[in-house]
Amino acid sequence: MQATPTPLRIVLAEDSVLLREGLVRLFDEAGFTTVGAYGDADSLLAAIDADAPDLAVLDVRMPPTFRDEGVRAAIELRRRFPKLGILLLSQYVEGTYAHELLSSGEGGMGYLLKDRVASLDELEDAVQRVSAGGTVLDPQVVRELLSRRGDPLAALTPREREVLELMAEGRTNTGIAAQLFIGVGAVEKNVTSIFQKLALEDSGTDHRRVLAVLAWLQR
Repeated sequence: MQATPTPLRIVLAEDSVLLREGLVRLFDEAGFTTVGAYGDADSLLAAIDADAPDLAVLDVRMPPTFRDEGVRAAIELRRRFPKLGILLLSQYVEGTYAHELLSSGEGGMGYLLKDRVASLDELEDAVQRVSAGGTVLDPQVVRELLSRRGDPLAALTPREREVLELMAEGRTNTGIAAQLFIGVGAVEKNVTSIFQKLALEDSGTDHRRVLAVLAWLQR
């Protein structure tokens, strides 16, 4: 008899009681297990060892100052548990912190805007991708990050820029092909060209897709 897969374990920090309880129910419907749900980041950090989650979902702005408690907690979590998936759900784009979370090159990080999560399937997909080590960024987050850094990568063709922006959103080659109405082979050629132009050699350890996105955001 095949063993039943262990449900993904999620810990959640969100100060709005209604949204927090709503997310717990959504996660339950998706087949995940919420092992802890807290109203502030400090409570989550205090209980993280006992909860032993696979993924942490945090709001960006929470008590006491409602500024950046969630992202600072996410950075601390990434420092303490490099393999822990982290998904930020927020009404705000905090570009500096998104870049800092990405800078480890480990993947397993997502940043979605609450108002743009249109369905349970979309949220479930983001949770699965982040917990598997992927990177998921809301298109608005990507646009905000790019607008702050201008258009510096002159070596990239317009198509390569499109491919790189979709990579930054966390899309696979198949997803990029569907979005741009081109073949997967054409996407692979563009991705290879991007890596070459950004001097990202295949070391066997570095997450080149994440490093390519970082190169785009840093310049």
